[in-house]
Amino acid sequence: MQLDVVAAFFIMGACAQLLKAPIKMPKGLYQSLTLFLLIAIGLKGGIALGQYGNIELLWQSLMIIGFGALLPLFAFPVLWKIGGLNRTDSASIAAHYGSVSIATFAVALAVLEAKEISYEPYFPLFVALLEIPAIAVGIWLARSKGEALDVKKVLHEIFLNQGVLLLTGALLVGWWAGDQTQKLMPFFGNLFYGVLALFLLEMGRVAMSRINLLKEYGSFIASFGVVMPLFGAAMGALFAQLLGLSAGGTILLAT
Repeated sequence: MQLDVVAAFFIMGACAQLLKAPIKMPKGLYQSLTLFLLIAIGLKGGIALGQYGNIELLWQSLMIIGFGALLPLFAFPVLWKIGGLNRTDSASIAAHYGSVSIATFAVALAVLEAKEISYEPYFPLFVALLEIPAIAVGIWLARSKGEALDVKKVLHEIFLNQGVLLLTGALLVGWWAGDQTQKLMPFFGNLFYGVLALFLLEMGRVAMSRINLLKEYGSFIASFGVVMPLFGAAMGALFAQLLGLSAGGTILLAT
């Protein structure tokens, strides 16, 4: 199987770090690339949302929210009771497995499009929806016994964090503007893969720079980091079948 050219930049970044090559990206540029990817994906999904929105999509969205809540609930007791991590760390890590990495999603999209595998064009909506239960469940799990839940804080974390705000905002703009959004596509469309390549270059470097942390946290975290994504992928594929998603949609939800 041929490696996708965009994903190859992740390996390039990892190799550069391993060889101690000085290619560290300015923090401001890395953040800008993140913002670009969030908006680009949101706009594309928003345009599709205006074309495909129906009752079936509402049903799928509710199921996606439930799926996003389930994964942290599975991960938390394993981390806390078996792994011996404290409650806060267990909740934080568990919440990450219910949310979506925008980089992972962007790479998955790039691979599907390169292989000409069709998927639901409104899928970015599901990415935004998955963030909501993951954050809410993570905060709820992190509470000490008897501690009151600060609803205002929870709502702020859910709807005003950078990922949800920009992705949802871009979705709404794309949905509202429709064909007018095409004016933005020379920037957000044509440059998408180039920006993603730069983003992955830095991600590869950062990932390799933190590889020694595996020794600090022991074999449990390393094993959990392998097994939990596989379990999540199986659950995602199962949910995708229940929702009647296409082959590409199944791959995205499993990813």
